[in-house]
This record gives sequence, C-alpha cells and structure tokens, in this order.
Amino acid sequence: MKFGNITIGKQLFVGWGLPKALGLGEKQIRGASYVEGPLQVGKDDAFDSVSATVMIGPENNTDVESHPSDSLVVEGDVTVNNGNIHSTNLLGCTGQGVALSGSTINRQGWKGFDIKHPNRDKHRLRHVCVEGPEAAVYTRGRVCNGKNVIDLPSYWSGLVDYETITVQLTSLGSHQNVIVKRISPMEGKVYLQAQGGMPVDAFYHIMAARIDGEELVVEYEGETPADYPGDPSQFSISGYDYGRGVTNE
Repeated sequence: MKFGNITIGKQLFVGWGLPKALGLGEKQIRGASYVEGPLQVGKDDAFDSVSATVMIGPENNTDVESHPSDSLVVEGDVTVNNGNIHSTNLLGCTGQGVALSGSTINRQGWKGFDIKHPNRDKHRLRHVCVEGPEAAVYTRGRVCNGKNVIDLPSYWSGLVDYETITVQLTSLGSHQNVIVKRISPMEGKVYLQAQGGMPVDAFYHIMAARIDGEELVVEYEGETPADYPGDPSQFSISGYDYGRGVTNE
C-alpha cells in the first residue's frame, strides 16, 4: 500500500515487540514509536549489510534542495551505557563531555594514551604526559664525528624564548667534561667545548619554554578552572574543557 501522509495520534509500532518503556495501556506515551529493527535511514545504498540496530547514512532525498553534510546532529547530551564509541576519523570534540587519549576514554585528569602493546600479545601499554609549570618544547640527539656544535630547529625562532634554553649532555666513551660554551639565538646554534680540546661525543637534550603565549599562572585562587586569572583560550584543560565533565578539584 502507498499513502501520501499518515497521521498517527498515539503510537507507531513496526515489527514485533512490547516496549514497556513507551508505556502500556492507559499509560502509553503519545507520539512514541517502536521499531524492532534493523532500521536504516538515509541513502539506500549506504550499507551493504546489517551492521547495527540503527544505521544512518547520508541524506539523499530528491525533494531537498541542498543536502546536509552531517548524517546525525544531536542537540543535547548523549549517553552511552556499557559500550564503546568507535570512530575512523574523529575530527574534534568541544565542551566538557569527552576526553580522548589515544584510542580510549581518559578516566583520569592525567593526559595519557593507551595503545596495543608493541610486542606482548593480549597486552596494552599506557603512558601519561610529563607535567610542568610551563609550555615547553624539546629537541634531542647526538653530536659527534668532530662536531662541537648543535643546530637548533629552525622553527624554534619565534616559537621559544631563547633565554629559557637548558642543555643536558651525556658523554659517550670517555670523560670529556663537555660544557656549553655559548648559545647563539641569532645562529640557532649551541656551541660545546670538551676538556683539552677532545672531540665531543655526547647525547644532548635541549628544552625551552614557548614564547607565543602568556606565562602560565601555576597557582591561583579559585574553585574551578573557570577561575583561572589568565587567558583561558590558551589552554584545553583535561577534565574541564574536555574529559568526564569533572572539574579536577
């Protein structure tokens, strides 16, 4: 049968079932619908097989002048009970509802990641980020083969405050007593010197604070992150701007 329009004053049932949540008898909820499933919405060839109870594809109605890019838009909160959220291309999340850490939901205020273990079957690996009172960047490597100069990354110019640069050196093979002779921001180089003019062979770890933002206020008076006295747009706070909706008090 084909109909133009159908108006249902009470409830719509498709398939077989007795959904108690929609009310029974005199307690039936007006305007409610029950679909046994599977239910497909949108473009008819978006799915090759049944992959879920509800499958939503792109809108493809020829009566619509412009087709929306989104297949699903939700105005309000979303709750997932006893299940996982899978995405092949998660572009971004805003607000206070979600914390992403690698491929898992972050259940703590720590900023971490959780991945499949690289060499142990049926194991996983979890790390958390190093925390500190500044927005720092680093570079590391090895200086050897007659060189006594470390070239800093070219993109550090305009990114870091050269006055905050610290250099850690680990000598290899012998006690070289390597020192930092000078740091040249103009050249983007760190000059080293070893005892008695010995050739330098060392690992280096160089850190510096970013200069493209205001200085971090480490301790401040307040009840929540909203009380931060600095520029809030400079930060994304785990557990507040994103996370479990908690404030990390």
